[in-house]
Amino acid sequence: MTPVLELRGITKRFPGVLANDHIDLTLEQGTIHALLGENGAGKTTLMNILYGLYKPDEGEIFVNGEPFQVRSPSDAIARGIGMVHQHFMLIPVFTVTENVMLGEESLKPGGFLDRETAAKRIREISIQYGLEVNPDSYIKDLPVGVQQRVEIIKLLYRNANILIFDEPTAVLTPQEADELFEIMRSLTAQGKSIIFITHKLREVLEVADIITVIRRGKVIGSVLPSEADQSKLASMMVGREVKLELEKEPARPKETILKVENLIVTDETHQVAVDGVSFEVREGEILGIAGVQGNGQTELVEAVTGMRDVEDGKVFLIGKEVTHAVPRKFTEAGTAHIPEDRQRDGLVLPFPVMENLMLCTYYQPPFAKGAIIQWEYVMQNATRLVQEYDIRTPSIFTAAGSLSGGNQQKVIVARELSRPIHLLVAAQPTRGLDVGSIEYIHSQILKRRDEGVAVLLVSTELDEIMQLSDRIAVMYRGKITATVSAEEATKELIGLLMAGVPLEEARLQIHKQTTQSETIGGAN
Repeated sequence: MTPVLELRGITKRFPGVLANDHIDLTLEQGTIHALLGENGAGKTTLMNILYGLYKPDEGEIFVNGEPFQVRSPSDAIARGIGMVHQHFMLIPVFTVTENVMLGEESLKPGGFLDRETAAKRIREISIQYGLEVNPDSYIKDLPVGVQQRVEIIKLLYRNANILIFDEPTAVLTPQEADELFEIMRSLTAQGKSIIFITHKLREVLEVADIITVIRRGKVIGSVLPSEADQSKLASMMVGREVKLELEKEPARPKETILKVENLIVTDETHQVAVDGVSFEVREGEILGIAGVQGNGQTELVEAVTGMRDVEDGKVFLIGKEVTHAVPRKFTEAGTAHIPEDRQRDGLVLPFPVMENLMLCTYYQPPFAKGAIIQWEYVMQNATRLVQEYDIRTPSIFTAAGSLSGGNQQKVIVARELSRPIHLLVAAQPTRGLDVGSIEYIHSQILKRRDEGVAVLLVSTELDEIMQLSDRIAVMYRGKITATVSAEEATKELIGLLMAGVPLEEARLQIHKQTTQSETIGGAN
């Protein structure tokens, strides 16, 4: 059988970097082909070539056995190739039908949009592939999981047969992720073919038909899920043994470092995003904030680091009120901040790596002597941190904006964790990182906790929250709906809370499920 897609000898070079080194990849019809690799391994570059965003320096692409010259995304779409991006490309104030029609508008006599015909076809696609969605709903009113279905419908509406899923579960609850996997299986059962990019090893083993691992621009090998486990895949990705389970000592919390009282914060549209939130974080503990992206976590982090105005409520840091303090005051008081948006809030992209590594303290000794920057120390500091945190950069003089996303994240983590701190506010600290880097950063966060640092961890990665946190608070629609201990927390419980189920009702549902399972097991 002829593969639906073949990449042969794909090579792509950037200044100082060989991103893709003669990569071969074959996608069979009706299969899910997972693509794994460290951050900066070349996965995204490869998909950008396939989607027409980059032109390869060498190599060929074949679709259904025929050579394919892709010059732009419109060429890819015309040949039945579509991509579901991690960050949705939807217009919130438009309906599902209007979003799906964009770029494929059909008109009625008189020049009016033929929404009725488009809505009918959307309903047909929804039924055929198990993508339940109301064509007349506004995007802003839909849960994240349903918005992702709209993205998939957009591709099917354009008759895509090859679908690229780029980190598709990053913004989903565990239950929504399971629903997505069922949809993916339904798509392949009806002849569609999927390239699945993710860094979550468990998901790859659960849903993929074949797994290809890329390391430093080269294909290391392909394996069947039945031939691999998480440890083997992690070793293939990183080139060494990786500890997937953290060795975590019990927390020894002491004095309160961060205290938040009845905090109210609005978003850019002046709508309440944080609605009367109260909590405290003590030295020597990690408080994890779980929740689907968009439930007020971003605004909460910005408020407690001085980046966003507070409408009401109070913030205390080591006993002193800092409700309206500017970010520099938080930094000088011993707060480290790993921001959610690394490019907007964490880096000055045109600046070299060495200068980004001293952004918080550039005006203080030993980086400065009076008004004079001590460049020799700046370079020594950068060289040490680049090696210690495995920042993949051609040199310390390279602009931060030219690094891959994960290496940009490593620059921020290295800068924030390499100075004395009392409080670490970490928002999505391992987003875009490979398993080796995640292992290292998690160990560093735990090390700071054990040294007495208070850690506020905000993450949409439930595995990360479960592994690191000593207590877990769940945010839903701007409120903290429940706080549970690490001992009580299970993925099922936290997943239900993330979906808005009240704590007692969630406990009851899990108890019923457990009882039913035990009854069925006993009957067998």
